[in-house]
Parts: sequence; C-alpha cells; structure tokens
Amino acid sequence: MKKQWIITPAAIILIIVGLILMANKPIRNKVIESRTNQHQIENVTKEQIKENTEAPATFNADEIKPVSTDDVIANTFTKNESSFLTVAGIAIPELNMNLPIYKGLDSTSLMYGAGTMKENQTLGHGNYALASHHVFGSNGGNLLFSPLTRAKVGMYVYVTDKTNVYTYRITSIDNVTPDRSDLIEDTDKTELTLVTCTDAEAKYRIIVKAEYVSQESYENSDNNVKQAFKYQYSIPWW
Repeated sequence: MKKQWIITPAAIILIIVGLILMANKPIRNKVIESRTNQHQIENVTKEQIKENTEAPATFNADEIKPVSTDDVIANTFTKNESSFLTVAGIAIPELNMNLPIYKGLDSTSLMYGAGTMKENQTLGHGNYALASHHVFGSNGGNLLFSPLTRAKVGMYVYVTDKTNVYTYRITSIDNVTPDRSDLIEDTDKTELTLVTCTDAEAKYRIIVKAEYVSQESYENSDNNVKQAFKYQYSIPWW
C-alpha cells in the first residue's frame, strides 16, 4: 500500500516563509535595478541637472546605514521622485557600472546611485568624492558600488553632467577604516575618490582613487563612452 503524504497547515506556513526568505534579496535587487535605471544620466535633461545642482541637499554620512530589503521596498513608496537630485552620471565600462550621481549624501539616495560627499565639490576640480552602497548576496555584487571589489589599477572611469565628460584613470585601491575622512579632502591633485563598504557590518571601506586624465564635450565624446552611459542593469532573479 502506497504511503500518502499529508501537508499540515504548519508545513504550508513553513514553505511560504521559506519562499519569502528566498525571494527577499532578489526582490531588493530588482527594486534597486529599476530605480537606478530610471535615474541614469541618459534619462535626465540638462535643465533638470541645472535645477538639481542649485537645489539644497543633505550631507549626513553619520545617518547612512547598510542597505536592507525592508528599507529599499519601503522607500519605493515613500521617497518623492523630485527629491532624487541627479546631477551627473558615473560609468566604468569594464565593470558594467552606470550609476546616477545624486547631490548630497543620505541613506535613501545611496540605495539607487552614488552621492556627492562634499557640498561644494565640482567636476573636474579638486577631489570629486562619491559614496554608494555595497550590496551583498544573491547577485547584488553587480549593483551600486559593489563592482569596485573587482576594480583594477588602470581602468578608466567616466563622469558626465551631459555638458562635459571627465575621464579619470584608477591609480589605487585600498581598504581603510571608516575614520579616514582625510582621503576625500581636497589636495593639490585633480582626482576622483570612490568609497564603499568592504563588509556587511561596514567595519572597513574600499577607497578607489583615480587621477584626472581629460575633459571633452559630451556631444563630441567617443561613441563607446556615450554607450557606457546608456548601459542598463538587468540582474538575474536567482
């Protein structure tokens, strides 16, 4: 006589909970992917960039916390689109990175792009410093600044405000403690500094330094560079 398998209500609940937990990070990734693509520089006009550049913004690194699924989903419904102040875009073709750059530094904006770390920093001048989240687990390594773990010295980084394209070349990649604020301060160099966490507990930071190479108009820039700013994310579910 064949055995009959009986699924109890408790077993059904456990199965449902297990499925929800399995889908947790993939859902987070898809929400990040969608909003990142939406705010990329390709989808922002020069007029919007000018308005965003002149708008007031928050610079509060102390309030930034690691990205979580609950926060990502909650902010999808509560964050007003007009509060995302896209002022530029950053692309690293060799890492398949193409992110919006927001004016300011707040926990919500960093869920979908990079934030400017100093209030008066200007592209092509001084130390242009940017921060974003490192996304852990379930294909998250392709989102936000997570790809910086694969960065190599010599890679080119492009930053644009749709008026000009600024080219930088990576010169160093280091892991440091969070107190190294001196690394984002201006020196006598024209450079780019990219900052993200190395671990989920945010005990250390990855610091990518890139030296200024050149500046040219957005319209006259190389077609491969323009294509880098058109790259859109498509993260697998599993």
